Amino acid sequence: MQVSSRAAGVVGSVTLEIDAKAKKMKADGIDVVGFGAGEPDFPTPQFVIDAAKDALDKGLTRYTPAAGLLELRQAICDKLQKDNGISYAPAQIVVSNGAKHALYNTFQAILEPGDEVLIPSPYWVSYPEMVKMAGGVPVFVPGAAEDGFKPSLSALRAACTPRTVAMILNSPSNPTGAIYTREELEGIAALAVEKQFYVISDEIYEELTYDGAQHISIASLGEDIYQQTIVINGMSKAHAMTGWRIGYSAAPVPVAKVIANYQSHATSNANTIAQWASVAALTGPRDDLEAMVREFAARRDYLCDRIEAIPGLGCVRPGGAFYVMMRVSGLYGKSYEGQAIQNSMDFAGVLLDQAQVAVVPGVAFGADEYVRLSYATSRENIEKGMDRIAAFVQKLK
Repeated sequence: MQVSSRAAGVVGSVTLEIDAKAKKMKADGIDVVGFGAGEPDFPTPQFVIDAAKDALDKGLTRYTPAAGLLELRQAICDKLQKDNGISYAPAQIVVSNGAKHALYNTFQAILEPGDEVLIPSPYWVSYPEMVKMAGGVPVFVPGAAEDGFKPSLSALRAACTPRTVAMILNSPSNPTGAIYTREELEGIAALAVEKQFYVISDEIYEELTYDGAQHISIASLGEDIYQQTIVINGMSKAHAMTGWRIGYSAAPVPVAKVIANYQSHATSNANTIAQWASVAALTGPRDDLEAMVREFAARRDYLCDRIEAIPGLGCVRPGGAFYVMMRVSGLYGKSYEGQAIQNSMDFAGVLLDQAQVAVVPGVAFGADEYVRLSYATSRENIEKGMDRIAAFVQKLK
């Protein structure tokens, strides 16, 4: 039976594969410490849950407009104005089934076959696959560790061709936690305006910043770049609402209209009850969010200190999100009881099998010298996991 070459060329998510294997081991009674798939380990705030219950009690369970409830789109506009200094109208907002869906819609809306999309590397695993699913061509632009994993402006310029249609900007970043400064964003904005490409600004981790770092939306830096930016965000990370599956895009009206039309035929509206809960999340108190950020900052510091104390390992302390890229290339060429470690897949596989610790191979992010650890898990788990990693490394020969 036939399958399309386009679909067959899409690679599955390594992050979810590792997480699934770790969960299977746990189900089999094995004590696994998981640093894998990233989602806050905090409960959804009670007032958000209460809003969902209230929507159910009121019978608010029917279809909404495909682009989302007007009340939610207005709440998103208010949030973007208040938090980011960007003015949008509800007609520019499309509410989707998670930020991943919003990204997928965006690539479908703007790409023709063969169009190129600049992707800073290390990158989130789904970016290149979604570009390919829309017929586009991922163009990776590496960022060195000493530069905070952010590619230089000259490297981005050199990667531009007449086929460059967009650049993905993820700040704070998954997997590195990198945050772009105002000066860096101004340089990218000027390049985008000069070369006339879109900036797809994935801001899903914007609330999770540390050490006084400030998130700046590139769309706020001037009218020209505003007209070329598609902002992607959602409820999952900042509001601990991963399973509610609410994301959104904010874009110039012509792009937003195409995205809304596309979604109307693909999925129609996102979950209605989750939309009402999201209105509450965006307009309600921030106490839970602020407490979560404080705890993430403390976990980050502990995790980075432990990594830097283990011979052969290292990391760049992230400024945001809840991930650390742990450098493991100093261990390549060694072995564990005869099992050779030559790359990040080897390291992650042997570590999971022998020490029962799940990490994500850096090769999935275009960075084979590293593995990714999420600190969206309890301090107890982080301590236990790092104890096991330290013992594991000591046994390498």
